[in-house]
Amino acid sequence: MPNIVLFSGSSHQDLSQRVVDRLGLELGNMVTKKFSNQETSMETGESVRGEDVYIIQSGCGEINDNLMGLLVMINACKIASSSRVTAVILCFPYIQGFFDIPVDNLYAEPAVLQWIRENIAEWKNCIIVSPDAGGAKRVTSIADRLNVEFALIHKERKKANEVDRMVLVGVVKDRMAILVDDMADTCGTICHAADKLSAGATKVYAILTHGIFSGPAISRINNAAFEAVVVTNTIPQEDKMKHCTKIEVVDISMILAEAIRRTHNGESVSYLGMHL
Repeated sequence: MPNIVLFSGSSHQDLSQRVVDRLGLELGNMVTKKFSNQETSMETGESVRGEDVYIIQSGCGEINDNLMGLLVMINACKIASSSRVTAVILCFPYIQGFFDIPVDNLYAEPAVLQWIRENIAEWKNCIIVSPDAGGAKRVTSIADRLNVEFALIHKERKKANEVDRMVLVGVVKDRMAILVDDMADTCGTICHAADKLSAGATKVYAILTHGIFSGPAISRINNAAFEAVVVTNTIPQEDKMKHCTKIEVVDISMILAEAIRRTHNGESVSYLGMHL
């Protein structure tokens, strides 16, 4: 892959290294400095003139600092005359909004399907459950690919991060329930859902794209009726796993690496939505 340079932001060095290892490349050198007033300064430690640059950064941890760091890195590469700069944002913070540049949304579904087939022996007797109506499309897609049934949980909120009432739409009795959601922050919703499902289901799993796990999330997971809570590594989970043995991590570096390769070579990226 000629004329390509990959840089890593400060948020997730481990995943960035996994991506470049899969591509047979090395991470580029980005020199980072902090001024005495805590402003961030970044300079490319190598020439990127005419190169296709990719910057890997996750919107986690110190979100504002990481987002600002990404913007400064993009500016540094553009000033250094790179031919193109692509931001690979593992977990997009705030609201995506509208862009006047191309945006490709990457999906973890292929990796999720592979994990289910390889780690749950009785997956053919499972039912895929969405913890809210908004995730109906997501669970129906996974259920169709596995050729199993799906269910929904209708929830009513008193206020943000606090669920008032949950109603299960579907039959989970004597089946293994797999909760699927795009993210979990304080984990109130999925833990309430697990309690609701455990009354009839034989086992309850949760599979989440982004495990933010802020506030009381870890204690809630430890006390909930989960067999396992599976997340991708868009956010570092090492510290959280020390305090919760139920958390398991799925590596998605292969999806990111292939997306970068396809973008660099001008190939279809939407193909990754259905194939691993």
